[in-house]
Amino acid sequence: MNKLMVDHTLKPLLVIEDNPGIQKQLKWSFDGYQVLLAGDRVSALEQLKKNKAPVVTLDLGLPPDPANASEGFAALQDILKLAPHTKVIVVTGNDDRESALRAISLGAYDFYQKPIEPEVLSLIVDRAYQLYEIEEENRQLVANGNNSVLDGVIGASQQILAVCRLVERVGPSEATSLVLGESGTGKELIARALHNLSPRKKKPFVALNCAAIPDNLLESELFGYEKGAFTGAVSQTKGKIETASGGTLFLDEIGDMPMPLQAKMLRFLQERVVERLGGRSSIEVDVRIVCATHRKLDQLIQTGEFREDLFYRISEIVIDIPALREREGDAILLAQTFLDSFSEKNGRNFRGFSESARIKLDSYDWPGNVRELENRIKRAVVLADGNRITPVDMGFDENMESMQLLDLREAREQVERDVIQRALAIYDNNVTHAAEAMGISRPSLYQLVKKLGLPDPGKA
Repeated sequence: MNKLMVDHTLKPLLVIEDNPGIQKQLKWSFDGYQVLLAGDRVSALEQLKKNKAPVVTLDLGLPPDPANASEGFAALQDILKLAPHTKVIVVTGNDDRESALRAISLGAYDFYQKPIEPEVLSLIVDRAYQLYEIEEENRQLVANGNNSVLDGVIGASQQILAVCRLVERVGPSEATSLVLGESGTGKELIARALHNLSPRKKKPFVALNCAAIPDNLLESELFGYEKGAFTGAVSQTKGKIETASGGTLFLDEIGDMPMPLQAKMLRFLQERVVERLGGRSSIEVDVRIVCATHRKLDQLIQTGEFREDLFYRISEIVIDIPALREREGDAILLAQTFLDSFSEKNGRNFRGFSESARIKLDSYDWPGNVRELENRIKRAVVLADGNRITPVDMGFDENMESMQLLDLREAREQVERDVIQRALAIYDNNVTHAAEAMGISRPSLYQLVKKLGLPDPGKA
């Protein structure tokens, strides 16, 4: 028996098709792929076990009953049971949209209706393979996440990886660190990572949100108090600073700390001693300080709301966390991680996100950052009816506006339009100078103006 050897320099693609003519046509239609052929359900499953093809094209009309889609549906279910992450593209007859939709409901990635146009089908296969690779990378990151010192920090973008590298260098030191970032970016995760990387990791990590406690109580929370120091002080109580002794004190939203308390905090940072409210003695405390805020401290300094000397004390090292919209590709990675986690907790099983949902995840501005993303995925897991998460499940309107972001021609034309308008504005509609600045000829500029439907600069 001849064994088909897989070329590991090519990507495996399993084509399940019983028509020899179509098999031959498809075998040479996919550049960059090692096309594996199967003519029925049994041989298809054997191929899949041997070669683990990430993408499969499946003709629903398989023997022994090619006129009926029942065997194709059975093959689809067997494939997904054997390899749940495989992207299956079902191929149906031109008039069999009902079977195609049923296949999608059973977990198929996409469908294609005959007659087959290899170039179009190749585009669908390429897109499916790219999606599989992204999801596989996410699964690897999640699988390795439990061993990561930056516990809970998930991302593959250069922006977040740069932050992680900085945290890994700063963590083992005793430097007082200031973590900056918008609300919901994960400032406490970074603070905990600094603690876990330090020699203090087995000592307490104590967090205090300066914005969540009334001003008149914040001082006693930080410095503690003696019995009888004020009404209700019925016993001696340590403050958060003392409680964190030997470990790390995380002061979240330090930009909201009232000015009188900032002076006392500055003295502590200089001398490393505290006096409880109502107390007379100084208590030495060995603690590392990590602060965080979403506010612009330089602006607060200018308006007299934050002490400049305190700022320099708490910012020996500044770690600036990028907003989620600035982290290329991380929204989809995080969404998949949250989906897997919440699905397991709620006993749900999803096949991932619809294409429109993935585009929405990637294009949305995420004003609430990772926290907003987490909440939207949690909502979707509870409310979704289908086996794929849609924009509506996440609380978005179902529309095609964001789909236009993937239209390369439209995107290119928009860039050309913006550059031409800026150049003409800078050079006061002087076509010769604008063309020179853009590095093109004068006739080429006129051609672009006409193609893009812009006003004739010569008549402006």
